[in-house]
Amino acid sequence: MLTAFLAAGAIISAQDPASITPVPPLPPPFSDWLTAFRAEAAERGIRAEVLEQALDGLEPVEQVLERDRSQAEFSLDLEAYLKRRLTTSVVRTAQRMYTEHRSLLVKVADKYGVSPRVVVAVWGLESNFGRFAGVRPTIPTLATLAYDQRRGAMFRNELFNALEILNRGDIEIDRLKGSWAGALGQPQFMPSSYLQYAEDFDGDGRRDIWTSQPDVFASVANYLKQHGWNKEESWGREVKLAGKARTDAEAVPVREAGCRAERAMTDPMPLKTWRKMGVKTMAGALVPASAREAALVRAGKRTFLLYSNYNAILAYNCAHTYALSVALLSDRLH
Repeated sequence: MLTAFLAAGAIISAQDPASITPVPPLPPPFSDWLTAFRAEAAERGIRAEVLEQALDGLEPVEQVLERDRSQAEFSLDLEAYLKRRLTTSVVRTAQRMYTEHRSLLVKVADKYGVSPRVVVAVWGLESNFGRFAGVRPTIPTLATLAYDQRRGAMFRNELFNALEILNRGDIEIDRLKGSWAGALGQPQFMPSSYLQYAEDFDGDGRRDIWTSQPDVFASVANYLKQHGWNKEESWGREVKLAGKARTDAEAVPVREAGCRAERAMTDPMPLKTWRKMGVKTMAGALVPASAREAALVRAGKRTFLLYSNYNAILAYNCAHTYALSVALLSDRLH
């Protein structure tokens, strides 16, 4: 037995260390993690009274982790998502809000060069047209996600940014509320996006994306503008593929970089190349030259030719179910 045991030990010792899956380290207790985080926040210049208000007695929130693992954008296909999000009631409300706020939306469009229809569509899907600006206290939410190992590094940075918002005095801590993922206000900006893109369009000295309609619309428009929105183009259009056009289009390689949604898209090609392939609109006409280049994506049974503006919508939420919902809703407004 000793000989067999030693032989087995020799075999194990001879294995390539890289072939042995390492055991991930266990996280420290939450209290220890929070102590270290608090010390770093103080080093970054967050005032002691802000840290006391925000972090004293903090505990992780289990419901936040449950929501993080069941996001509809990734668990539903396009048709199921559209059926849930673009109901008759939603489209009707979007049209009513577009009409009601047209004067303000035109002013925002004049400054930022972003389609008012797209601004309303984003606003509607993010906040149910202003009815939802978030009810969860943001600091406990972000601390929970920062402590969780799945995406801890990203949410740790967002927690620092949320503390910076408090540190600047942009909002009081009892009003700093958002979604289960820490997204803030009607535009549902993560704290980093708030610091970069939130706008004071009503001129009252505060970037109030919770209750100020001018600030909300301007902040959404500014976000899309800063992510490359071109006022001369639309977002894209639905197309159909048949015969040789389908075969040729399916041979176009998809991207190797970017988020999950971006990696499902083809490389962008000149629009004239797609037209030569025989890619046609749903009405059966050749795709018009309304953009310099476009990428193709298959979403369930539907196919879309996407212009560069679509990338700005994906920057808001990198899921085709979400971005196509925004795009298709915007097309329904007049």
